[in-house]
Amino acid sequence: MRVVFIGPPGAGKGTQSQRLLKYLNVPHISTGDLLREAVKARTREGLLAEQYMNEGKLAPDPIIIELVGKRLEKPDCLHGCLLDGFPRTLGQARALDDYLYDRGIPLDGVLELKVDEEVLIKRLAGRGRTDDEPEIIHQRFAAYREQTEPLLEYYQEQGLLETIDGVGAADEVFERIRTALDRLEDRAWQH
Repeated sequence: MRVVFIGPPGAGKGTQSQRLLKYLNVPHISTGDLLREAVKARTREGLLAEQYMNEGKLAPDPIIIELVGKRLEKPDCLHGCLLDGFPRTLGQARALDDYLYDRGIPLDGVLELKVDEEVLIKRLAGRGRTDDEPEIIHQRFAAYREQTEPLLEYYQEQGLLETIDGVGAADEVFERIRTALDRLEDRAWQH
């Protein structure tokens, strides 16, 4: 299965991603990891991305899309993957759709891990990491609302979105994710 995993900062995506990877037995594709590897390997995309990253900016869509595209062409992605942190914008979502469509490999679904923002702010503040300062937390949520939330409507219109309540014990949340995956798989077989 080819699945996109979306959720706001602190929703527990990291924990659930690890469980999902074992359950689906597919590779994890994280744009952060791809960017770090490209920078370290001094590839053309890595050198371009590094210029933006050094200025504290996000790497532009064409660089990200090229990195993700190259990764999706590797043999281990033949039977699916878990896309984490990508797409982040509508432009990236459309580019991913075009890329997959051109290769005849559709996206099977999008999982949204939903947790109320107030709950997340308390959760993040309790972690004590440097990127969890209140001002930075609010900036991260603003960026999420502005860039990523429009994806939810985009994927909803395509019938690909499954929203999962991310509040509760990790095992409970994962059970909800498995149920959502079953629904996505049923839909995929019907097409």
